[in-house]
Amino acid sequence: MPNRLAQETSPYLLQHADNPVDWWPWSADAFEEARRRGVPVLLSVGYSSCHWCHVMAHESFEDQATAALLNEHFVAVKVDREERPDVDAVYMEAVQAATGQGGWPMTVFLTPDAEPFYFGTYFPPEPRHGMPSFGQILEGVRSAWTDRRDEVGEVAGRIVADLAGRSLTESLPADRRPPRPEELHGALMGLTREFDAVHGGFGGAPKFPPSMVLEFLLRHHARTGSAGALEMVQATCSAMARGGLYDQLGGGFARYAVDATWTVPHFEKMLYDNALLCRTYAHLWRSTGSDLARRIAVETADFMVRELRTDQGGFASALDADSDDGSGSGRHVEGAYYVWTPEQLRAVLGEKDAEFAAACFGVTEEGTFEEGASVLQLPDLEGPVDAERLASVKQRLLAAREERPRPGRDDKIVASWNGLAIAALAETGAYFDRPDLIQAATDAADLLVRVHMDWQARLHRTSRDGTPGANSGVLEDYADVAEGFLTLASVTGEGVWAEFAGFFLDTVLLQFTTEDGALYDTAADAEALIRRPQDPTDNATPSGWTAAVGALLSYAALTGSDLHRGAAERALGIVTALGGRAPRFIGWGLAVAEAALDGPREVAVVGPQGDPATVALHRAALLGTAPGAVVALGEPGVDEVPLLKDRPLVDGRPAAYVCRHFTCERPTTDPEELRERLGG
Repeated sequence: MPNRLAQETSPYLLQHADNPVDWWPWSADAFEEARRRGVPVLLSVGYSSCHWCHVMAHESFEDQATAALLNEHFVAVKVDREERPDVDAVYMEAVQAATGQGGWPMTVFLTPDAEPFYFGTYFPPEPRHGMPSFGQILEGVRSAWTDRRDEVGEVAGRIVADLAGRSLTESLPADRRPPRPEELHGALMGLTREFDAVHGGFGGAPKFPPSMVLEFLLRHHARTGSAGALEMVQATCSAMARGGLYDQLGGGFARYAVDATWTVPHFEKMLYDNALLCRTYAHLWRSTGSDLARRIAVETADFMVRELRTDQGGFASALDADSDDGSGSGRHVEGAYYVWTPEQLRAVLGEKDAEFAAACFGVTEEGTFEEGASVLQLPDLEGPVDAERLASVKQRLLAAREERPRPGRDDKIVASWNGLAIAALAETGAYFDRPDLIQAATDAADLLVRVHMDWQARLHRTSRDGTPGANSGVLEDYADVAEGFLTLASVTGEGVWAEFAGFFLDTVLLQFTTEDGALYDTAADAEALIRRPQDPTDNATPSGWTAAVGALLSYAALTGSDLHRGAAERALGIVTALGGRAPRFIGWGLAVAEAALDGPREVAVVGPQGDPATVALHRAALLGTAPGAVVALGEPGVDEVPLLKDRPLVDGRPAAYVCRHFTCERPTTDPEELRERLGG
């Protein structure tokens, strides 16, 4: 009989709807039930494409004996971290503080007042590798709750008090100022020390794609001409694109590499990674003209549209790492959809082409993954490669792979990640003359307005099948959607998207921002948790804090709003505080600081819609590399966006106006001159 999760919309929660565990969704009713019964709460947090979440579910939550123990002595609450990042953030902070590490599945035991007192992540069904079994954990917690309730309460109280005492206000500089040039140079030096000069990227294994850091380095290079900054971007982007992190057949990036060489990925594919990396490679092409960067940007955009686009026009969250291994046993194996053995190559390609493919993609008898299989890579080969033959081989292998059981797809729409995708697709479409990609971005933006936005311009974080979830948007939703809409406005010239961005940023100022310039991850009127989450550091995506700063800065440049500019500058104080100490973890904040230092430049392109001269100037403006430059496009006399106001044609010809720091240069009608002014 299905449990309470059968009424939820989250694919992750629905995966547990038939568990024998009597799961509750996160709700006041669940904690009231624990209070009524006098039992603790088991909080289990995960997400649909999490490999070890699936493992623990199969081993423990599908087990009748474990379920019986849980149901008798606990109220079990299941949370999709992608739906409730606020709940995840609060308890992950507690887990990390207590254990020094974190991850998913996250397993936390709470009092009926939602106060945590015992933590962990994955627990096996039997003791192994020094870890107790999940059953032992349940018995131990049950015993402590029954026999030492006062002690448990004291522990929970200390943890909550410790969390409540943490504040970022003291990290802000007294004058709340953005970073100065020398401080951004210091961040560059810090990244240089952590750069892996052999394999690209930063730090060791596991190695995550450093999208936000790469954006900072590209902007720093554009502002200062730093060759070292650009070299780190080029080396990292080449290594990621040629390694196993990138799907050499179908395009798109996996979530991270388990090694330092980008060889073996954790195979789940997330929308946010692909949106961020698509934009990074497009910007690298804009800076260098790299053929590799162009190919990866376009292929990644095509992957998102082909594999993640939903019937409603938005973009699904993720593809699972695991899939059926095709043996008929029903066994799900990580990477089964993506890896190849020499024998499998021969079966599809024949002997000669299989030998060629093995050399091109690094497939060996020993393999680079499990059971002699290899993750496809595309290393630099000596001598020329037959491009036509390689394309034929890729097409045939991709067609054969399509016959394999596919990984599952989490088809919920997350507002913030769709905002990132809108920005990436709009720019990639504009750079490479792909109006279909711009249309895909527009369709996703339309979905967010129709389904995720209410009449007060408040956002729902998620939707599925055109139905919004009950969960409210968090700071990153408002910030990333605003960023996406501002980018879409600059590409299409449709000022309505900038207007919507303004609505969302007004909510940021009213609901998420404090007087001292700090930002919280949840709205002032959101559900109260044991702590109001607040984290300015990047994780796999830009933090809500720095994403909001970037959108506020761009909006201020478009509109001339001192209110939005002032809020952005005050909030950039956190980058001043953290940029020199931890540049890898505040990359987007550093990128925004580069834009603030550069102006950002404000570019108004005025001319008849569709006129070749207008189109040429607009393209030149979009291809400029000045950090964070904003572009407005419109016809003469149209002032839907304030930046376009009082911008006439020049001698009857389309013109571009470039302004910076309250000063405008003379208008130009020459696209090449415009690109030179913008560093293109």
